Amino acid sequence: MRAQMPYTYRLATRFGYADHYYALAHPSLPNYLAIVGGRQYGVTDDDPPAAHPLRGPSVFGQALAHGRTAAVYADGMPESCALEDGGDAYAVRHNPWAYFVDERAGCEKHDVPVGELADAIAEQALPNVGLVVPNKCHDAHDCDLAVADAWFRGWMEKIMAGPDWRSGRLAVVLTADEDDMSRDNLVLTVVAHPSLRGKVVSEPLDHYALTRFLEDVAGAPYLGNARTATSLGDAFGLPVG
Repeated sequence: MRAQMPYTYRLATRFGYADHYYALAHPSLPNYLAIVGGRQYGVTDDDPPAAHPLRGPSVFGQALAHGRTAAVYADGMPESCALEDGGDAYAVRHNPWAYFVDERAGCEKHDVPVGELADAIAEQALPNVGLVVPNKCHDAHDCDLAVADAWFRGWMEKIMAGPDWRSGRLAVVLTADEDDMSRDNLVLTVVAHPSLRGKVVSEPLDHYALTRFLEDVAGAPYLGNARTATSLGDAFGLPVG
């Protein structure tokens, strides 16, 4: 990572990272569903929402129901809450809110193209619970890691110059949905928060740790396997609230 993603490496060593953080499955979609729903719903493929209409809450719907804010910013997505692949290398399998049919109204309002992220940063309007999804080039699926690193850097520089970051209340978690099947699903996970200084967490964690942290931020009950997971926030000593 040091050579191919130098900015991400510097961010990890400056703030913090988890070196025993594991994804849960292959392919991509079950991991995204686990992060936002606390379980994989028996999904074992990357099929679109038409094939997997999921009932029940997501962490985004939980946040809205508890008076918090939530948003997804999807790179390349042609319209809000797009339910099929398209646009500029947009992959719906990486946009899990689109699968939760009971929350379609919230998705259509708050699951938006990534261009809206710049306004949210400038206006101190980043959500309590948010997800930024790169397209298939910027996540290094179809392009080099250096391209992904540059895309991430561009957004992080905007975020760290913005008022939400400067307030000291914003945490950014960079993780991967899955590995390339070479390391038992061990995935890079960087945690950036103004309070962190080179924090390395070696406790075994997985995507349910992120679910639990998002629900702590939302002040919501834990979904599924998040009930017994260690919170990513607790592991890194992050303030909540």
